Amino acid sequence: MDCSGFIYYLLRENGFEDVPRDSSQQYVWVRKAGDFNAVLSRKEDSFELDALKPGDLLFWRGTYNIDRDPPITHTMIYLGREKRTKKRVMIGSSDGRTYDGKQRWGVSVFDFKMPPPPNSGDAKISPVFVGYGRIPGLVEE
Repeated sequence: MDCSGFIYYLLRENGFEDVPRDSSQQYVWVRKAGDFNAVLSRKEDSFELDALKPGDLLFWRGTYNIDRDPPITHTMIYLGREKRTKKRVMIGSSDGRTYDGKQRWGVSVFDFKMPPPPNSGDAKISPVFVGYGRIPGLVEE
């Protein structure tokens, strides 16, 4: 199951009928709902992450080479900070991200880390965290 497929499945199973299937359209869905926070910084302590809440959808571009608009290529759900380590964690599907220093594949919990600056290799495949937003229609209790 790919990243957007996991988000699609999870949200559909929990009553969100209008969730799009791919990460790019999920990004558009969140942006149109009006509760999106863009992140330009690559620092994990950036003030741009201050409004990040458990349940927010997270979006990246550049995790693989694709020609689409918007160029969003990856999505996950933010879980919050771990009690033991205070590190940020997220859930979703990935191929090789880490959790607590160990590499994982498929649907799992992962460390939420800001991607490093691009290297001199293929500039089209250089992950960039774009931002986060609330799931449209999610009611906080």
